[in-house]
Amino acid sequence: MQIEQIYTGCLAQGAYYITSNGEAAIIDPLRETQPYLDRLERDGVKLKYIFETHFHADFVSGHVDLSRQTGAPIVYGPNATCEFDCISAKDGQEFTIGNIKIKVLHTPGHTMESSTFLLIDENGKDHAIFSGDTLFIGDVGRPDLAQKAAHMTQEQLAATLFHSLRTKIMTLADDVIVYPAHGAGSACGKNMSKETVSTIGDQKATNYALRANMTEAEFVQEVTEGLLPPPAYFGMNVAMNKKGYDSFENVLDLGMRALSPSEFEVAAEETGALLLDTRKNGEFAKGFIPQSVNIGIDGDFAPWVGALIADVQQPILIICEPGQEEETVTRLSRVGFDNLIGHLAGGFDAWAKAGKEIDTVNRISAEQFAKEVKIGESKIIDIRKESEYCAEHVEESYSKPLAAINEWIKDINPKEHFYLHCAGGYRSMIAASILEARGFRNFTEIEGGFNAIAKTDIPKTDFVCQSKVLK
Repeated sequence: MQIEQIYTGCLAQGAYYITSNGEAAIIDPLRETQPYLDRLERDGVKLKYIFETHFHADFVSGHVDLSRQTGAPIVYGPNATCEFDCISAKDGQEFTIGNIKIKVLHTPGHTMESSTFLLIDENGKDHAIFSGDTLFIGDVGRPDLAQKAAHMTQEQLAATLFHSLRTKIMTLADDVIVYPAHGAGSACGKNMSKETVSTIGDQKATNYALRANMTEAEFVQEVTEGLLPPPAYFGMNVAMNKKGYDSFENVLDLGMRALSPSEFEVAAEETGALLLDTRKNGEFAKGFIPQSVNIGIDGDFAPWVGALIADVQQPILIICEPGQEEETVTRLSRVGFDNLIGHLAGGFDAWAKAGKEIDTVNRISAEQFAKEVKIGESKIIDIRKESEYCAEHVEESYSKPLAAINEWIKDINPKEHFYLHCAGGYRSMIAASILEARGFRNFTEIEGGFNAIAKTDIPKTDFVCQSKVLK
């Protein structure tokens, strides 16, 4: 028996590849299936089952394509209704893979079909659970995402999750390994650890939501407290995971269409596509195609695309570094952005060499910022998360998180200059590109963000003036 966690940092997501005696199972696969097919062929094993812990909201699973390509059935827990062939297993139902078994533990609460898969080894011993979004390392799944579909409040879902954890998971032996679907950085929880593997015993000892003396009321209050609004694309990804989707190969073909600068320009005008520039923020600042939005491929690309573009049907034209086209398309497809028109052949350099119009961002160093800024007079916008702002920030700066830019951008006075920064420059360049695309030119973005600012003598404080925090 072998278990491999295939972790994708951009999505903070874990898929699992399990083999035993010539057969294999894959749990929560990513959208692109070729790596799994290659692995099956390399290992000389047959894929027997594709297990899905629930209908994912934060990414599009590869289950439909993988089933079509291998013939392996897709298995969900109870209450799962798919618009494609799948097995909606019963609570306690067991599936054999080689010499091992996978037992379905129905653990509703995050969603009503959410299930945990218990791996029973060759000796009949409980070995590990694949807990999906029911149990994370240091946290549990948020109970607010399935309210509409379940016709329940988040408090009712949280209470359901409380009982799932205590009757199905906490009763397992302390040495049972915990393999969750996500780690720190995912929007599917609020307090996840950077660790991606643990044990039942460790989680009982350290996870706030698994305290032995915790009441249901305490659990509901603590799990629902401080939940941020879910990204807008979540519901669309759930729908794709339930209904099916275009094959990844077709999406890849669309995105890999190379357009000359002239063709790219015509396509942009005719389709109204979003121009998505995935280069590093420093390169983007020096020059970019007017109206394009910068979300760098080297950062938390897919989650920010989902959070800020939101509509998975939005037509997209790609500008990226030559050679990164396939990676860009792949990572867009993982969060359901399939309506790709093509990419700019030769990247931004080809556009510039063709003599097309370019734009720039007014970016200065932290040292220059320190010379220019007048605390109490200059307006400073900090677009980091509120928790980052609360920890430490520039005195008299305003907290306006990037995730809420569509709300606070409406209050920007186009005649009032402001400085803009995040932690390191990645998020502030996203914001800068959105601001310029909407006609705002009255700002200066700080290279290196707060990390660089903190090294200057600009006054900083960890005291939060509530009037300066975006509500």
